[in-house]
Amino acid sequence: MKKGLLTCVLAAAAMLAACGQKEEPAAATTAPAAEPAATPAPAAAPAVAENPVGKKVYGNVCSMCHSAGVAGAPKPGDEADWSARASQGKEQLYKHAIEGFTGAKGQMPARGGSASLSDDDVKAAVDYMVTFKR
Repeated sequence: MKKGLLTCVLAAAAMLAACGQKEEPAAATTAPAAEPAATPAPAAAPAVAENPVGKKVYGNVCSMCHSAGVAGAPKPGDEADWSARASQGKEQLYKHAIEGFTGAKGQMPARGGSASLSDDDVKAAVDYMVTFKR
């Protein structure tokens, strides 16, 4: 009886001792390392949905005028409204949106009338409106 109990205790101790040990991978059975994958192609320009800052700024500030075309504001998605403006280049659009602008077709208050917007916030909103798709 003592031999049986001793055998059980030793078996339990051996199992408990092995519980925390990590198994080493077998060196001989590992496959050779694969060659590195080819460099992926550059990502395409971000879609409108990938511009959450621009969408948020547009919704909170810009949409008050741009959704209805107040004071000649070009409506997002209206190619006729944006084509002449966009042909001037993004830097000019950014400048007018940040500094404000008065022209033949209307006016744009600096930063959409929200002085707390950063330049990057304004640029993100311009990008959102120019690339807006309905």
